[in-house]
Amino acid sequence: MKISVSKSIDNFKGLVLIPFFESEESIQMPEAFGGRPVPKVLFSAKKDSQHIFSEGEITFALFGLGKERNYKSIQTSFRRLTAKQADLFGQKVLLFAPDFGDYDLLEAALTGLILGTYRLGHFKSSTAPTVDWGKVQLAIHSTLKGTKNVIERAEKIADAQVKTMTLVDLPPNKVTPEYLAEWAKESGKKLGMEVKVLGRSKAEKEKLHAFLAVGQGSQREPQFIIMKYRHKNAKKHLGLVGKGVTFDTGGLNIKTQGMVHMKSDMAGAAAVLGFMHLVADLALEADVTAVIPCVENAVDSHSLLPSEVIDSYSGKTIEIIDTDAEGRLILADGLSYLIKNFKPDTVVDFATLTGSVIGTFGYECAGLFTKSESLSQDLQQAGAYVGEKLWPLPMWDSYQSEMDSEIADIKNFHGKPYAGAITAAKFLEFFTMEHNSWAHIDIAGTAFGDSEFSKTKHATAFGVQLMLKFIENL
Repeated sequence: MKISVSKSIDNFKGLVLIPFFESEESIQMPEAFGGRPVPKVLFSAKKDSQHIFSEGEITFALFGLGKERNYKSIQTSFRRLTAKQADLFGQKVLLFAPDFGDYDLLEAALTGLILGTYRLGHFKSSTAPTVDWGKVQLAIHSTLKGTKNVIERAEKIADAQVKTMTLVDLPPNKVTPEYLAEWAKESGKKLGMEVKVLGRSKAEKEKLHAFLAVGQGSQREPQFIIMKYRHKNAKKHLGLVGKGVTFDTGGLNIKTQGMVHMKSDMAGAAAVLGFMHLVADLALEADVTAVIPCVENAVDSHSLLPSEVIDSYSGKTIEIIDTDAEGRLILADGLSYLIKNFKPDTVVDFATLTGSVIGTFGYECAGLFTKSESLSQDLQQAGAYVGEKLWPLPMWDSYQSEMDSEIADIKNFHGKPYAGAITAAKFLEFFTMEHNSWAHIDIAGTAFGDSEFSKTKHATAFGVQLMLKFIENL
């Protein structure tokens, strides 16, 4: 979709999209299109209501946004247009939005339109889409002086989100640890980031033992990705870690259900990769370092055994109780490596870590774990604004004893049917060197699931816009 600013609407022919917010007053067409009232029986601007009609060579699509003027509501309404009503779109489209006097609302609308063009049919043999989105010319008529800047920003945000969703939605024979490593290198080369990748031999030299232990049962070589974005005017240094288990069988504690969706167990890595791409694309004034440990948790004669005791990068030993609690092992090395070598001011990790967090929150929000009240509030505020909700769970020290091991420094699973998300977070905390500004975000229920935009479970890119808003608020 090619998006541009429209300074004049004279002689326009094609589809005209006109959004309206619901109010007590009757709806009127814009003066530019006659200014006549629209009977309430036909259109009231209630959320998701529509009125479509043609006059000559113009098709008008009036659609209601309801009373809410928040980012997520606007984004979703516009996404529905391109996702569900693609047949409306010809080669020329005009978004007539003079009432969008807020930059963020216009950004939400544009990102929604772009996100709605994303489809899951990556490997369909039939390549005849309803609309060739690359040929659609979308003109924006707005009273905002910086409309061109909003367009450029929205395109970059949506591009990063689509890239993130694609990584998660592609199958595990495509998205392997090496695929993610190459993706990171290409992104870094294109946008000027420094990218370093440690394969098995280099990871062994770095003593990333917990990371390597998870991948030792797979023929696919593990990849420990390190990305650095730097800006000359940066005042803060953010560190990120993303769980990159490209497929999770559970190891020898093999999963008994839901394994078909375990390609999504690298959604934390995808969110971090997508966000790093976006940070560099927007040239944000911050320093960001990301560590993305990527492995496949497979089953063979070399697989990690329950009851093994393994080493870790931190020097702490770990007793393996359950090989399906593998994500926390690679995150342990990722967190320790990041904090020791780069010393970021704030550290945030993203991981599809536990089913327990889904049992607590369902699919409504992600679990937030931190002892920093200010960091918790900043992350929640950022998430609430863009519709990527977080809610905190306690990190009381009394939970730490659940992870005590009699044979090692810590065990990787407490083996009890309660507090699973919390004890997993306490395990990670053990490897953060008591960093005073660290947060763990468990996105197991929000990164991949059902929605109105597909018949099957699919990726959401949860975390990308959340971290963008967070870092811009710093």
